[in-house]
Amino acid sequence: MADLFEDYRLGPGWDEMFGAPGMPRETYEALHATLQPLSSAELRIRAEVLARAFLDQGITFALKGVEGPFPLDIVPRIIAASEWRVVEAGVAQRVRALEAFLADIYGAGQVLADGVVPRRVVVTSAHFHREAAGISPHNGVRIHVAGVDLVRDEEGAFRVLEDNVRVPSGVSYVMENRRAMAHVLPEVFAATRIQPVESYPGQLLRALRAAAPIGITDPTVVVLTPGVHNSAYFEHALLAREMGVELVEGRDLVCVGNEVAMRTTGGEQRVDVIYRRIDDEFLDPVHFRADSVIGVAGLLNAARAGRVTIANAVGNGVADDKLLYSYVPDLIRYYLNEEPTLSNVETHRLEDPDVLEHVLDRLDRLVCKPVDGSGGAGIVIGSQASDSELAELRARITADPRGWIAQREVALSMVPTLIGNRLRARHVDLRPFAVNDGQRVTVLPGGLTRVALPEGALVVNSSQGGGSKDTWILAEPPSELSPVDLSTGIEPIDPDDSGLAVLPPVTTPRSPDPGPGAGSVAEQQQQQQQSAQDARVGAGASAC
Repeated sequence: MADLFEDYRLGPGWDEMFGAPGMPRETYEALHATLQPLSSAELRIRAEVLARAFLDQGITFALKGVEGPFPLDIVPRIIAASEWRVVEAGVAQRVRALEAFLADIYGAGQVLADGVVPRRVVVTSAHFHREAAGISPHNGVRIHVAGVDLVRDEEGAFRVLEDNVRVPSGVSYVMENRRAMAHVLPEVFAATRIQPVESYPGQLLRALRAAAPIGITDPTVVVLTPGVHNSAYFEHALLAREMGVELVEGRDLVCVGNEVAMRTTGGEQRVDVIYRRIDDEFLDPVHFRADSVIGVAGLLNAARAGRVTIANAVGNGVADDKLLYSYVPDLIRYYLNEEPTLSNVETHRLEDPDVLEHVLDRLDRLVCKPVDGSGGAGIVIGSQASDSELAELRARITADPRGWIAQREVALSMVPTLIGNRLRARHVDLRPFAVNDGQRVTVLPGGLTRVALPEGALVVNSSQGGGSKDTWILAEPPSELSPVDLSTGIEPIDPDDSGLAVLPPVTTPRSPDPGPGAGSVAEQQQQQQQSAQDARVGAGASAC
């Protein structure tokens, strides 16, 4: 074996490349054959070219106030077609169940009356908004885009870590990672059949157009961004550009008489669908934070009147609550009459006094998470915590059991990652993205793989210093291709059926100068809402 793999040790998690030392799994054979003859210096040069390309194109991420290239590791993650079929079915299943749940709790509330989910779990969630009650999208879709965070356990089985159906971030990095990797590892692409990801913007646009209010046959769609100070602005601009729609800020929109219009040089233009990248709390100062200067006053009333569609819907965050997560398997059985395709990580609900006592006695062996946290914030991994940290955790949980869940510590799967000039095993998770157009749930063949770069670290979030990997889903052999399963509505993404031509790579400029006086309140609110949303690029804190 070349120097590149010298001293490579299999870690405590399931190694995705190697089944045994020096023995690559079948899915990684082509990649291993390409990397093995390379010197560490050559691989490092390719990695530097990758980082420079991201920086030159403005594909950056701000960590602790310092902006740099989004950290993309040069070694991709590879998933076999047979394994992906399970992931695809499981993600689509969860989206359908959560869609039914959201329609229920903001409508008749039958799931609460039947006791499947205790009423207190819903009404005490920080992201359950009574203001959204009674708003019914005409095509029944509240979750237009979902990001479901997955991990592989010690046996290599995929498990769900959390659901993200508010404003899931990160898909732009999926597309840009692929474009960049095609240039630095062309020999592997030539030898491997990889499912494409470029058609995502077309799939998203089709779903947004399908969500237009009744009677609108040619809807105007916009992407609503908090503004240039939001560190996910690159993604907002990229998606708007590739969908061929306008990128707007709250100040560009006006709502009068329950009609939403966009200010243009040619006058006001009606807006029918808003793909918002602003959290609920900042979206409409009439109903939420009165001090918000990045939202649109009256927007929720317009949605209630059926004059505009907000995607994703207001109030979806209750389905992101980590306590509600523990009930999703029951929701799948209740609404779909199916068994869950993907299992949860074993989770303890701490409102039960007996469970609480059990958990408090074992804090040093569990992972505890605040139910409304994101970006890895607040997570305590018992085995890595000091005595004082555990004592503080005990006090916080005892004071607010509803605000926490506890999970067993899973040794996340590992993939070789370039650290310095050597490949080392590092823990990873995966966020697949799903688009729901009301007729079918389409799962992007790939997703955002996040990697914990420090040795032994389990928190993979970009906001905590993690990186990413391009995720390759191997294509089905021609003889195994099958038609769409109508019972699940799952369909592979087809570039020719995207509703848009697949666009060539674009170079997104750096965030423009917002101009004099644009800082102050607006800038602070863009950054405030980003503390939750931006961390969601790595959201979920995949220490489980």
